[in-house]
Amino acid sequence: MYFDKRIIGIILICMIASTLISYLTDANRLLSLIITIPAVLIAITFHEFAHAFAADKLGDDTPRRQGRLSLNPLAHLDPIGSLLLLFAGFGWGKPVEVNPTNYNRNISMEKADAIVSIAGPLMNFALAIIFTLLYCAIYKFKVTLFFATTGQVLKIFLITTISINIGLGVFNLLPLPPLDGSKVIMPFLPSNAKRFFIEKEQIFYIIFVVIWITGLAGTIISPIINVISSGILKLGTLIFGL
Repeated sequence: MYFDKRIIGIILICMIASTLISYLTDANRLLSLIITIPAVLIAITFHEFAHAFAADKLGDDTPRRQGRLSLNPLAHLDPIGSLLLLFAGFGWGKPVEVNPTNYNRNISMEKADAIVSIAGPLMNFALAIIFTLLYCAIYKFKVTLFFATTGQVLKIFLITTISINIGLGVFNLLPLPPLDGSKVIMPFLPSNAKRFFIEKEQIFYIIFVVIWITGLAGTIISPIINVISSGILKLGTLIFGL
């Protein structure tokens, strides 16, 4: 889905300008920002790869032809979405282009589109679980490592990666264009609601921009992120008996 990058770009520049000084004058925050970069690369790369992989398996070779069926971060990074994810904790990657008419006919194009759309957030949740289990494993078997300097950096990296993946997954499931959630809900809507949703897409896009600018997006998804984070951590502690 198309983003008006001029508007979003201006907003993002203002956000970054207002926070960058605090990072440059605080060594701890600067270190945290540097550690966040690989976490962002992992979250976005696997998110977009999952979209491409799902589309490819459903019969659309468009992502493959465009080089998106890859784990190379350079194939998936959107400058604005990546910076937003880096500084705000939620954002997006370069959208994977698909051609729904190429999908096989085992299921409807609408359902296939929903599967492709939800693949990205599901990948992020899977990564959050994997990194949580890794965190718990290190805590249980190499607990002293977390008290060393290297271990502290590793700990911050793991926690940041978990948080960003959950944030990216939840944010993209908001049922507003141009986010994945807008396509995920389509098969579940009655005909009238689908028609209204499609006809008013630009209005929903404006709503998305408004909740993003005002910070309401963070307010909306933060409780969901906290619940998911707590649930995944509980799973890890149960598995490792912590």
